Amino acid sequence: MNGIKPVLRRVVPEDAEVLARLGAETFFDTFVGTCTEEDMKGYLEQTYSVETVLRELSDPEDMFFFAEVQGAPVGYIRMKEDYEGLPLMRQWKALECKRLYVKKEFHKTGVAQALMDFFMEYASKNRFEVVWLGVWEFNFRAQRFYSKYGFVPNGQSHPFPIGSTPQTDIWLWKFMNAP
Repeated sequence: MNGIKPVLRRVVPEDAEVLARLGAETFFDTFVGTCTEEDMKGYLEQTYSVETVLRELSDPEDMFFFAEVQGAPVGYIRMKEDYEGLPLMRQWKALECKRLYVKKEFHKTGVAQALMDFFMEYASKNRFEVVWLGVWEFNFRAQRFYSKYGFVPNGQSHPFPIGSTPQTDIWLWKFMNAP
């Protein structure tokens, strides 16, 4: 399956159920075994409920895009100009990659790269000065992926508990005029 060229399209409110299922599936596959089953269940029910997803989709500034293969969503990205998670970003025009997930059977096929390429092109076209994201401190696979795009740790981190299971995300950034 190497070299897949997914079709990217903006997620609309009518896609809320599909996005909720895809989000829950890909989050579970990424973080299974890192917290208790109860914590995972509660997190998925809260974060990926159709109601929560619809609320996020109702914000026109909160942009979700599916990566589709043969008409079926196999990954997605969520991006937004948002400074609440890391206020120091307010000094620049900054775009956050809030989520990027791909179904495990589509890892290493080019789907994640297509989503990240889209994110970087969007940031460039819209003259963002810096792009940033949070990644779990022990998700070394994702960290290697982001480093290929020039993302580096900015020295900041934040708690990202799954239920009562403590976890920490590190913030990565890339200045758009940097090589």
